[in-house]
Amino acid sequence: MSRTLVLLRHGKSAYPSGVADHDRPLAPRGDRQAALAGQWIRDEGLAVDAVLCSTARRTRETLTRTGITAPTRFVDDLYDASASEILETIRIYAPEDAGTLLVVGHVPGMPSTALALDPAGEVAEFPTSAYAVLSIGVPWPEIGLTTDGDARLIGVRIPR
Repeated sequence: MSRTLVLLRHGKSAYPSGVADHDRPLAPRGDRQAALAGQWIRDEGLAVDAVLCSTARRTRETLTRTGITAPTRFVDDLYDASASEILETIRIYAPEDAGTLLVVGHVPGMPSTALALDPAGEVAEFPTSAYAVLSIGVPWPEIGLTTDGDARLIGVRIPR
């Protein structure tokens, strides 16, 4: 079974005084970006079956603004996660029957995960609300365990 992985960076966040990084909300521009990302994901025919989302406020708000309503698991380990931590989270929490998995997180984790899965892929920039689409040729519990061409970066989209 071929799978699709969508790695979405949160929308542009605000920087209110006295608010901890984890609790920063989206800025108005981030609201617009996230809604556009959700529309683009749907326009590409990516029917998301499951979502793994960081617990940070801006990632949760990004997911809400996308309009994607697939079953979601909020995972603390996705906040400020490295590529290896993101891949481990997918191996543990992704439903085995999910054909398309959306992961909502942060930089540098989102682009570095795309490159870890497909080192030949090109990820020149990954601004807020950008998302990478990858074709995955192994079951979720095996993602990232080998570098034998089990994943291919289809592209990076930058909703603006």
